Amino acid sequence: MRPLTLRDVSEASGVSEMTVSRVLRNKGDVSDATRQKVQDAAKKLGYVPNKIAGALASQRVNLVAVIIPSLANMVFPEVMAGISEVLEDTELQPVVGVTDYLPEKEEKVLFEMLSWRPSGVIIAGIEHSEASQAMLTQSGIPVVEIMDVDGEPVDACVGISHRRAGRKMAEAILEAGYRRIGFLGTKMPLDHRARKRFEGFTRTLAKAGIEIADQEFYSGGSALAKGREMTQAILERTPDLDFLYYSNDMIGAGGLLYLLEKGVDIPGEVGLAGFNGVELLAGLPRRLATMDACRREIGRKAAEIVAAGQEASDGEAPMIELSPTIEFGDTLRRSG
Repeated sequence: MRPLTLRDVSEASGVSEMTVSRVLRNKGDVSDATRQKVQDAAKKLGYVPNKIAGALASQRVNLVAVIIPSLANMVFPEVMAGISEVLEDTELQPVVGVTDYLPEKEEKVLFEMLSWRPSGVIIAGIEHSEASQAMLTQSGIPVVEIMDVDGEPVDACVGISHRRAGRKMAEAILEAGYRRIGFLGTKMPLDHRARKRFEGFTRTLAKAGIEIADQEFYSGGSALAKGREMTQAILERTPDLDFLYYSNDMIGAGGLLYLLEKGVDIPGEVGLAGFNGVELLAGLPRRLATMDACRREIGRKAAEIVAAGQEASDGEAPMIELSPTIEFGDTLRRSG
């Protein structure tokens, strides 16, 4: 694919190349209307200016842009560990940008990182804004979308099917004989992967003629403390629940500690399960049922694709789907 140039933006906006250059470098006196016209054209095309000047302009720097939604979420440091393990044997160096799950912030981070002409992009998720999608498509470098395979990737893709993960957990819960099931998690308009797990989970229950009996949502705050609060709230409201499915292990751990304090029989009276397989929680009084999301392996595979310089050609980029496994722990009865 031919890289986009100032001329392309000039033609699309009907403004001279010199004016386009001024706008994109934020230099010179340009009217607001002209500035907007240039910015809109550049955004639609997916044009990103090249900050490597002169003789270096045709080269790329030995950086890999790694764009993730959060560093507070314990999932992503493990992904980073997998990426680093592979790249430390190469000349490539990962550089991290954080989006806080916000599409507009992802656009800004992506724009800034691509302007330095990295050797590849590893980016969490498959859902992006139109502007981000255009920038990734036009980048001309290996792009690997990670953590999810339920969608249409720009280039290469490494992850798990979150719909399948939700379905598998629902099947295990049903097989164990639980029927009054509550869901506890974040509100999910921005966390697409949590939403897909929830979809797979609820559809599988529906096929068995079961609806979620109650739900409790939160946003922000300490996950362990929130898990305790949410568990108390949902059980006070719906005391006959026999299973609690949490969108992640950290709030699940808070719920487990609350139930143990209350002397609840786990998993006889109430079963629990989370998601992510967070190793930190191995020291809990009981092992929480969970599902390993293959985080480190996802990081490793993505880095291997970038290091090998694999780029989409004729739409045949690598798509690697990993299979998470259920860990029953001490909080989910095994069927049979």
